[in-house]
Amino acid sequence: MTEKLIFAGVVTALLATAAVPALANHHEKDGAMHRDAALMTAINHERRKDEKARDVYRNPAETLAFFQVKPTHSVAEYGPGGGWYTRILLPYLSGKGKYVAVNGNSDSINFTDRAREGRSKSWPERFPDAASKWTDVPANKIAAYESDEVPDELKGKIDRILIFRSMHGMLNGARSDSELQSLRGILADDGMIGIVQHRADADASYAMSKGTKGYLKQASVIALFELNGFELVDSSEINANPKDTKDYEKGVWTLPPVLTNKDEDKAKYQAIGESDRMTLLFKKRP
Repeated sequence: MTEKLIFAGVVTALLATAAVPALANHHEKDGAMHRDAALMTAINHERRKDEKARDVYRNPAETLAFFQVKPTHSVAEYGPGGGWYTRILLPYLSGKGKYVAVNGNSDSINFTDRAREGRSKSWPERFPDAASKWTDVPANKIAAYESDEVPDELKGKIDRILIFRSMHGMLNGARSDSELQSLRGILADDGMIGIVQHRADADASYAMSKGTKGYLKQASVIALFELNGFELVDSSEINANPKDTKDYEKGVWTLPPVLTNKDEDKAKYQAIGESDRMTLLFKKRP
């Protein structure tokens, strides 16, 4: 039986017997979130000027405050991709904290060609130089590892792990359990893991919520983390978008910033904005 089928069956059983925790209302932009001058400096960094238009959808100050990230923390960003959050986290943590980039285990991926495989396996060597160019933080101060290759000295020492819009990729690749177990191993006993993920409606069909469209049910994500030794601490509507109808043939990538349909109905999708997203905070269970 595949990981996806196991996941679907166990989640169904869990949801039949357990209520989903109520959402907390953390959308208010209270003053406490903005007293972290170092965070606001990182968010307003000149190198981010071309990316700040997305702040209205991604709410970085409120999101990182909800995840209780501090400038003294050791923070692992999973699957940083093009580095939208990296451009904030690296400058924020470079003084007293530590930033670690973590990608999935490339040995668990079935590549369609050798070029893709080569790019994936060389990522730990290439990422520090790319991130340095994004942020001006020296490359020799930027650590990057695959999830199964994080050195022993970091295991159990990471204060926060942050996963932005990457859970569907884990599930689509049938490696969510192995990745979450690897991440659990590097998280400190009192550490927490923050998730932002495209959110399907609670009653969405399997086809629209299994991850291939980018969307997952919030209850399913919670159940997956519970199965892998985590406990939900809190949930937030910081990154909610009620305009998102979540019924696009080409999935979440129909919306900005990708706009898969290119110029077809571009104004319509720009008016919707980026996807509706769950924002969840978990801790390790003993």
